Amino acid sequence: MKRVEEIWGTMIGVDVRDDVAPAVIDDVFAWFARVDELFRTWRDDSEIVRLAAGTLAIADSSTETRTVLDLCRRLSSATGGAFDVAAGALLPPPHPPGWCALDPSAVVKGWALDRAGDRLAAAGAERFCINAGGDVLVGRGPGGEDDGDVWRIGIQHPEIRGQVAAVVAVTDAGVATSGRYERGNHVVDPRTGLPATGLASVTVIASTLANADGYSTAVLALGRDGLDWLGAHTEIDAMAVTDDAQVFTTPGFDRYRTG
Repeated sequence: MKRVEEIWGTMIGVDVRDDVAPAVIDDVFAWFARVDELFRTWRDDSEIVRLAAGTLAIADSSTETRTVLDLCRRLSSATGGAFDVAAGALLPPPHPPGWCALDPSAVVKGWALDRAGDRLAAAGAERFCINAGGDVLVGRGPGGEDDGDVWRIGIQHPEIRGQVAAVVAVTDAGVATSGRYERGNHVVDPRTGLPATGLASVTVIASTLANADGYSTAVLALGRDGLDWLGAHTEIDAMAVTDDAQVFTTPGFDRYRTG
């Protein structure tokens, strides 16, 4: 069963290779709509915008919002502050459309897809792929003669639209790419308060898409210093493309590459 809808300003595709009731897919997309209501920075009535504006107290926010902000705090600690949901507040005005002084968008998508994967698994689905604008969560492989037990995921080339920088084969994992090719210099280096430079894109493979999202954003924010950070964290599998088109991969990342 396959379904694609536009939510969060991007296309979300759900591809399930096991037999599940249509109501299960309906529930997944209803969940995505709920996440949009809570976290979309383009909505004046979303909880995250109201929290940033001071019109909603954290104690009065939803369980989902408090859970995400706690996850963001843990990612900030794990990355030495490189992941910072308040970094955008350091940018001087004028601010671009969709700007929010408290912006967990870099991890919300991954977290939401992780929870959608939990819903599919609870319904008996093991072979699935959820793709939200290039951030991908997969379960067991789709099966079949060509694919076997892995999903093959293309990683967007940061400079050439329509081409991939690499193809990875993964199962039961999240693949997230943070780059400056979609929204420009939207990631802020919290050390300087300025837009991040030095890296054009960073892709991370992790057991959860939320962690892959958070780590890829943190490394992009650090720029070339992020390569040193990756080198010291051998448990993270990643590929980074620099502004001058050099490619850096961790030793663990190479075992996933098929092209």
